[in-house]
Amino acid sequence: QVQLVESGGGLVQAGGSLRLSCAASGRTSSIISMGWYRQAPGKQRELVAIISSGGITNYLASVKGRFAISRDNAKNTVYLQMNSLTPEDTAVYYCSAYTSSSSWYWGQGTQVTVSS
Repeated sequence: QVQLVESGGGLVQAGGSLRLSCAASGRTSSIISMGWYRQAPGKQRELVAIISSGGITNYLASVKGRFAISRDNAKNTVYLQMNSLTPEDTAVYYCSAYTSSSSWYWGQGTQVTVSS
């Protein structure tokens, strides 16, 4: 089992920045990749950014150049630095972990609201 605890969401004006954190605990040695998803009201959950245990990253096209995902393996923590935020980035952001047993784990979600 893996437990994920997110922090760092909040309210920010357009053009501002936020950094989300996600701390993993439990069987962290089984984690292959960690990522951030988001879900806006009335929309499907979408992948925002993902990072493998080797540091390979991938991003949603609309956040490339604005968001950066990073991982501190010693702390079992993944971060999402979000810059140049727009109202379209408003959503609940979820941390995820995918393990070697092909299991997915999710955090509780953290609200990000960008005002215009």
